[in-house]
Amino acid sequence: MSSFDVFDLPSLFQYQFLQMALVGGTLAAVVSAWIGLFLILRKESMLVDGVAHTAFGGVAIGLFIGIDPMLGAMAVSAVAVLGITYMRRKGLAQSDAAIAVMMAMGFSLGMIVISLANGFNVELFSYLFGSILTIDNTDLTVLIVLAIVIIGFMVFFYKEMLAITFDEDGARLQGIPVQAMTMAFNLLVAVSIALSIKVIGIILVVALMVLPGLTALQLKRSFKTTLIASTVFGVAAAVLGIVLSVLFSVSTSGVIVFSAAGIFLFVAAYQRLA
Repeated sequence: MSSFDVFDLPSLFQYQFLQMALVGGTLAAVVSAWIGLFLILRKESMLVDGVAHTAFGGVAIGLFIGIDPMLGAMAVSAVAVLGITYMRRKGLAQSDAAIAVMMAMGFSLGMIVISLANGFNVELFSYLFGSILTIDNTDLTVLIVLAIVIIGFMVFFYKEMLAITFDEDGARLQGIPVQAMTMAFNLLVAVSIALSIKVIGIILVVALMVLPGLTALQLKRSFKTTLIASTVFGVAAAVLGIVLSVLFSVSTSGVIVFSAAGIFLFVAAYQRLA
C-alpha cells in the first residue's frame, strides 16, 4: 500500500477500509482495556500471552478445515482457559506452570497442523501479526457481537467482579459465586483474545490488553476513573496506530503497540515529574 499525503489527512477518513479498521480497532481496544485492567489487578496478565499463543493452534485448525479461524481460535482458547483453571483448582500446577503447559500444547498443535497442510502460510502470517486493515463486514459484525457480549457482562456484573478482584474471600462471604464468576470471566478472556487477534495478532495481543490498564494505574485514581482512563488510552493507541500506519505504510499492529507503549512512558514520566 502506498503512503498517503500527511497534509491531506481529512480525505484519508473517506476510505471505507480505514473506517472499518477504526471501528474494529476501537471495539477491540475497549474490550481489551476492560478485561486487561481486571487481569492486571488479579496478577494474571500472563494468562493473555499464554492463551493467545495457544490460540495459534485454533487458527491453524480453522484454516485447515475451512472454517473462520477466529472460531477456531475462540474454541481452543476456551479449552485452554478451562484447562488452566482446572489445573490450578486441583493443585496440579501453579498458575504460571499451567499457562506454560497449555501454551506449549496449543502452539505445538498449530505446528503439527501446519506440517500436515500447505497453502495458508500467508493467511496464518496475518493472524500472527494482525490484519486490521483487511477486515470486512462479516469480521466487523462478529467483532460488534462479541464486544456487546463482553462489555454487557462486565457492566452487569461490575460489582461482583470488583469484589472478587479485590477481596475474593469477602466476595464468598457476600454470597457471590466466585468460582462460576471467575470461570465466566476467564472464558471472556478467551473470547476477547480471539476478538483482538484480527486487530493486532497473536504475537502482540498481550500488549493491547496490558499497556492501557498499566498506563491508567499510573494516575493513581479511583477504580472507575482508572477503568475509564484505561479505555481512553487503549482507544487512543488503536486509532493513532491505525492512522499512522496507513500514512506511512508500516505495520499496523506494530504501530498500535508502539503508540500504547509511548503513551505509557509519557504518562509514567509525567506522573513522576508532577
